[in-house]
Amino acid sequence: MCYHYAVTAEKEVLEERFQSYFNDVGDYLPVYHNDGFTHRAMPVITADAPGEIQLYNWGLIPHWVKDRAGAKQLSNQTLNSVSETVYEKASFKSYIPKKRCLVLADGFFEWMHVGKQTFPHFIYLKNREPFAFAGIYSHWTDKDTGEIIKTYSILTTPANTLMEKIHNTKKRMPVILRRDTERQWLDQSLIKDEIVNLMQPYDDEFMEAHTISKLITSRTESSNQERVIEVCEYPELSV
Repeated sequence: MCYHYAVTAEKEVLEERFQSYFNDVGDYLPVYHNDGFTHRAMPVITADAPGEIQLYNWGLIPHWVKDRAGAKQLSNQTLNSVSETVYEKASFKSYIPKKRCLVLADGFFEWMHVGKQTFPHFIYLKNREPFAFAGIYSHWTDKDTGEIIKTYSILTTPANTLMEKIHNTKKRMPVILRRDTERQWLDQSLIKDEIVNLMQPYDDEFMEAHTISKLITSRTESSNQERVIEVCEYPELSV
């Protein structure tokens, strides 16, 4: 699954790459390590506003959740939505038909299991350009305060060959959209078969990965720093 990713590009780079513009530029800062369980607000482009880059919180809160306590609990379980069952699951089936979004990123993190050890990897496109995960989104209203909370989930799919080697236990990966299908993903007129056809593993020919340090899981030092994505070699993996 995908619970950790990065978007390190400056706002001007994202705006140029996606031909959309931040609706509130003051709130955006590059993020080297976004841990989904912190529910940080991150840049997305929604089907309702395809010309804007907005900040939504990771962890989709369905419209039917009754209160803040329920919303907080469920948001930890909705960071990802499985593409094979997204039309069936109660938390997601209302959103996949027309509430789809681009989740902007330029890399993500997964762990390789070797024996009893785990080795963190940073995965990205060979050209090092930003890309988009396929996402779905919701606007949940807190009935006690009237506040509207905007949230999203990242779709996942079976792993490609590269990701099978890295994420070698669950063998899954986030749905990365090809550049030429990003705007299609936002098209609210798509029918189910067309949407399903877009939720495919990305071609690993265009992806790269390297091992990184275990700073990413440090309990004493912030992992949201550039050093977290730097190469770190492990002798155990070179055998």
